[in-house]
Amino acid sequence: MSRIGNKHIIIPEGVTVTLDGSTVTVKGPKGTLTNTFNPIISIKLEENTLVITRSCDEKTHRSLHGTTRALLNNMVVGVHAGFEKVLEIQGTGYRAQLQGKTLVVNAGYSHPFEMPIPEGLTVQVPNPTEIHVLGCDKQLVGQFAAEVRIIRKPEPYKGKGIRYRGEYVRRKEGKKAK
Repeated sequence: MSRIGNKHIIIPEGVTVTLDGSTVTVKGPKGTLTNTFNPIISIKLEENTLVITRSCDEKTHRSLHGTTRALLNNMVVGVHAGFEKVLEIQGTGYRAQLQGKTLVVNAGYSHPFEMPIPEGLTVQVPNPTEIHVLGCDKQLVGQFAAEVRIIRKPEPYKGKGIRYRGEYVRRKEGKKAK
């Protein structure tokens, strides 16, 4: 029994949901998201709530039930409030800057990394050691933040690298002289 799938999604003020078969379009102040779901799972709009139900109790139906509800909830939350990932850069000479629609990251390599910012995302660099990735699509925000982080993952000896805000990096002890 899917506990997540059984929860109803309450649609906040200013958000409109349109159902067209198994395609759902959610519009809100932060943008518009469209997704097509598996027709096995039925999605119904009742007043200001979305109800997700499944036809039977097979394993694939149960797994799709919770997944569909979570994806729909992320769409509603994304167009209403949006999502944000904050990356911190630590290390001497490591910094980031915006050049138009491109994020330029210097992370200790011989050349800077230039990353084009995808459509639907906003990237802010309030200071050279902090990057804010904002958008209404949770998957896109997380994917771009992960691609920036992989430029230079935090290393365990000195802690240098790009990390998420609040991420704990387990530190190792270096070599000892006898």
